[in-house]
Amino acid sequence: MAEPRIYLDHAATTPVLTEARAATQAGLELWANPSSPHADGRAARAALEDARARIAAAMGWDGEVILTSGASEAVALAMTGSKTDGWIFSPTEHDAVLRIASHPLVGRSALRLAVDLDGRLVQASLERALNVGGGRALVAVQAVNSETGVMQDIPAIAAMTRAAGGLLLCDCSQSAGKLPLPDADMIVVSAHKLGGPPGIGALLVRDLALLEPGGGQEKGYRAGTENLPGALGFAAALETSRNWLERAADLRHQLDSAIRAGGGEIVAEGAARLPTIASYRMPGLAANAQLIQFDLAGVSVSAGSACSSGTLKTSAVLTAMGWDEKAASEVVRVSFGPSTSRAHIYRFIELWRAMAERARR
Repeated sequence: MAEPRIYLDHAATTPVLTEARAATQAGLELWANPSSPHADGRAARAALEDARARIAAAMGWDGEVILTSGASEAVALAMTGSKTDGWIFSPTEHDAVLRIASHPLVGRSALRLAVDLDGRLVQASLERALNVGGGRALVAVQAVNSETGVMQDIPAIAAMTRAAGGLLLCDCSQSAGKLPLPDADMIVVSAHKLGGPPGIGALLVRDLALLEPGGGQEKGYRAGTENLPGALGFAAALETSRNWLERAADLRHQLDSAIRAGGGEIVAEGAARLPTIASYRMPGLAANAQLIQFDLAGVSVSAGSACSSGTLKTSAVLTAMGWDEKAASEVVRVSFGPSTSRAHIYRFIELWRAMAERARR
């Protein structure tokens, strides 16, 4: 019999938890449109609002919750709908941010910040941007980078942004359900990154007055029939206790040590990183070749974030951190979930060492 596959790509998406699967299935039985005025619709609406309240409570959020189809839509809603005069953004943001920022709306500016060699935001560049931008700015910075796991100093960034009268948009897709939410004006979260179903996410908003209305649903801020089954699954996933970050930190420490000893390079080794994400360079072997060999051996990893790893372009994150094209093309990402075991790490290390040895020869 074939050995079971080892899944080490949880930052792309992680298996739906049993509790979330059951809640989503129950939601499919409430098939009426929550916006309909009849009794069936009202029952669906009550379930939706209960799920919304549970999502907020599970994350300790006392503001508004706008349900979306996922993180990318939440980002777009925040950036295009915010009552601001321009955007200031980290160059290591998710592609959803970079795409919008590369095509500024009429009347809005877009200022790109700088990061250091470990991917940490250069706070002096934020101070300059806030001073020269003019008007009220929306500052977009990830809490945790999806490719490297680098954790930004959100409290310091929030303080600088607010002192200048700006708004902070924080993408917490990778950190929600693992770390407490930061003190930001708007926060992006995604269910499928934390054990919920795909196709559901949320934009958490401190005050709806920060946004321009833009739809017939979600209190007038989003168009489209609400995803009730997804919302119920999202709430259930957040409410399922998973105390596994300490174990993940131990596993990644072991993996870091093995990669370093094997002649590899740890991306952003000098920065604080979320224990569940790490990227490694294997000198002499392209990431695509590594992925094929890992896949044939029954191990799933990725090269960069799932939204960009299917392309052949160099990672924008690594480029912003100063990596040249060749070195960046030799980096793969490993990400853990609650099911990741020490045996999985041993197997990855065994395969990595064999590939690295062949590459050196």
